[in-house]
Amino acid sequence: MDLQKQPAAEPAAPPAGRTPGRTPGQAPEGCLVVAIRLPVRIVVLVLVVPVRMVWDGLVVVGRLLRDAVLRPLGRALSWLGKALFVWPLVGLWRYVVVPAAKALAWLGKVLVVTPVVWLCRYLLTPLGHGLAWLVRGVGAGFGWLYARVLTPVGHAVLRLLQGIGAVIAAVGVGVYGAGAWLVRYFVVVPARWLHRWFLAPVGRAIGWCARGAWRFLELLAGGIGLVLYWAARILLVLPALALWRWVLVPVGRFLAVVAREVADALGHAWRIAGRVSLAVGRFLGTLLRWTFVEPVRWAYRTVLTPVGHVVRDAVLRPAGRAARSVGRASRQALAAAWETARQTRADVRRMLFGEPVRREAAVGREPSAGEARTLGSSTTALTKD
Repeated sequence: MDLQKQPAAEPAAPPAGRTPGRTPGQAPEGCLVVAIRLPVRIVVLVLVVPVRMVWDGLVVVGRLLRDAVLRPLGRALSWLGKALFVWPLVGLWRYVVVPAAKALAWLGKVLVVTPVVWLCRYLLTPLGHGLAWLVRGVGAGFGWLYARVLTPVGHAVLRLLQGIGAVIAAVGVGVYGAGAWLVRYFVVVPARWLHRWFLAPVGRAIGWCARGAWRFLELLAGGIGLVLYWAARILLVLPALALWRWVLVPVGRFLAVVAREVADALGHAWRIAGRVSLAVGRFLGTLLRWTFVEPVRWAYRTVLTPVGHVVRDAVLRPAGRAARSVGRASRQALAAAWETARQTRADVRRMLFGEPVRREAAVGREPSAGEARTLGSSTTALTKD
């Protein structure tokens, strides 16, 4: 049995005629796909149609609730929120917080900023200038002391230390030369001889032995690894490869075909269910229109409208005219009563206080209210008759 993967065979050339129900770029379908497709689509259609109808009903109810309940409720809650929170907070900010902040700012400026500025300008600034003058004077004194006293003393101490350092350096050079000669001939020369004639040959022998042992271990590990590789290949890899190629791949392809067909069936069933739901909705709408809307419209047009016109022409309009005439008579009676009361009050005033004194109208150059100016008359001195 050959377990190595063989290259895929070239597909056979398509026939001259096109297979119905399949596009030119689509792969040919087997009998298994055709056998699975029809029952799966039937079962999925039976299961999806009620779900789609329930979904469309929920969509209609949701839109009705959104337009008739939730949107007006949201607007009412928005206005209520503005009335309870936004407008009081705006009024509080505008008429309480802002004036209080301005008052606090004015108090802070008057009680804190102005005294601090005065203190800084008339007390701290002169005091700082005085301290700066004092510091400059002390600095000048220290500079004179450094230049005239400390610098010569420092130079003398430095020359003394340089002489002592030269003596110590000469003594150190002599001690270093003697020590170097002693170390060279009592330590370095014996150590070099020991390394050349004893340690180097022993190290070479140990390295040769270690390389031989390492090569032996490499050969041993290579043989054990080769045996384990072939054992794992025969016992694990080849059975796993056979399982993958002859069991899992066919099962996966079968499940992929089933899943693809179920997905296609769901798509077709959802679209068909949409058409069915649309037809049922139109049927219910037509039934509602012919059983409720059209009778109500017919009753409104045929019965209620003529009755309303009759009631309007025979009852409401005469009643309106009678009410307007009664109102007009009532207004006239009230006006007459008011005029009688006014005349009575004027008579009582004349009886009690006598006739009022009439003032004569002053003769002026302007015409009176009864004599208006016209094109044929004039009140000027030059054109007056």
